[in-house]
Amino acid sequence: MGRTVVVLGGGISGLAASYYLSRAPCPPKVVLVEGSEHLGGWIRSLRGPDGAVFELGPRGIRPAGALGARTLLLVSELGLDSEVLPVRGDHPAARNRFLYVGGALHALPSGFRGLLRPVPPFSKPLFWAGLKELTAPRGKDPDETVHSFAERRLGPEVASLAMDSLCRGVFAGDSRELSIRSCFPSLFQAEQSHGSVLLGLLLGAGRSPQPDSAIIRQARAERWSQWSLRGGLERLPQALHSHLTRRGISVLRGQPVCGLSLQAGGHWKVSLADCSLEADHVVSAIPASALGALLPAEASPLAEVLRTIRAVSVAVVNLQYRGARLPVQGFGHLVPSSEDPGVLGIVYDSVAFPEQDGSAPSLRVTVRRQLGPVGVPERSPVARCWGPCCSVPHAPPGDAGRFLVTDARTRRLRPIPGPAPTPGTGSSCHTIRTEGATKSLLGSSTQELHPPVYTRPLEKTGVSHPVPGCSQTAPDSGRSFLLGGRCQ
Repeated sequence: MGRTVVVLGGGISGLAASYYLSRAPCPPKVVLVEGSEHLGGWIRSLRGPDGAVFELGPRGIRPAGALGARTLLLVSELGLDSEVLPVRGDHPAARNRFLYVGGALHALPSGFRGLLRPVPPFSKPLFWAGLKELTAPRGKDPDETVHSFAERRLGPEVASLAMDSLCRGVFAGDSRELSIRSCFPSLFQAEQSHGSVLLGLLLGAGRSPQPDSAIIRQARAERWSQWSLRGGLERLPQALHSHLTRRGISVLRGQPVCGLSLQAGGHWKVSLADCSLEADHVVSAIPASALGALLPAEASPLAEVLRTIRAVSVAVVNLQYRGARLPVQGFGHLVPSSEDPGVLGIVYDSVAFPEQDGSAPSLRVTVRRQLGPVGVPERSPVARCWGPCCSVPHAPPGDAGRFLVTDARTRRLRPIPGPAPTPGTGSSCHTIRTEGATKSLLGSSTQELHPPVYTRPLEKTGVSHPVPGCSQTAPDSGRSFLLGGRCQ
């Protein structure tokens, strides 16, 4: 009798795991279990009345490295090549990035000439940070925080402004807590192998063999910085679901898992609300804390570790301005924690992907704001849009913008109660308040990211545990339990 694999979670990780299992030389029977009716996890794309695409989760995918190449190969295998919207290396969204510091936007230096002169918000030319990096001694610790690594190799300004903002933008996390080895393994490996991050990256430290296809070669030749899909990134999980259905994979939606137990003979029992499944292997692609609550007593050491991995709630707010123009062109701007601990950054969606603007001329931007662990408290600010992107002098009076959220009941875009932002020529920010908006209204617009908080994978099992202070769980070769990854 063939093996049975149950995949927990129908987000992008669970869908991808099921896809590759179905393509194995001797594919097992695969059952994908998703607690909600929606597949794709935080990937959700909605269209406005004018056809504009609003992403409630991730809005672009980086093609860099082996993982990026494999994702492009997956897209090609699913027949989505014609829907890919690339951001090429010479595009403003690839070349221009900004930091919001001291009440103003500052373009990050690009090119060698930009490293030789002082560029605000940095007090010295970044050339000196590069020189410090080349001469700094190799670290001796097996791991350290991102902030400590950057400060040691590049100096305090780069650590507190650039790396702090980067960690907030990518992980919605604190650079003083996140692990350099887990979050930026290529930087860690470059220092370990060559004694310098710059030398290691230049010489290709940590590069692994990459797959090859026409779209991968095109991405390399044109130096893509990111890409999306014409109808939104949700087209990817939709295509994966269609493929799995054609391959005979069972996809159970609206079936939350109630518990996991180990049976005689080493089989797993996956308990659902009204039935149970038996599996030889279980692949988990659900949040670590949720998995910790499902594990049986035999796995209590692992369950305790999983419960310590924290989640961060992030509100994703889509704004659309009719007939407006940005005074700057770029990918967007990040906000360091010293400037505003709540606002993570603003993405200029219309610059990177104007094809998703809809039929009428409009400007789309997305505000990402970090929230508390519970959700959005009533009558609290959800988004503070800093910088010129919200002071829109070209917006027609009375139609400055629409503050769009997703109604958790109807899953349709709707304006939030309260006044929309008004155009201003002198103001540098607009504050939008949720007058009467409740957590249920913002539920579908709030995503929980699960950044690795000082975590490092165990070599044999793929299980992550916090470091330091946690003992490693010894891998048991007689049981198979894999923890899935996450989508950024």
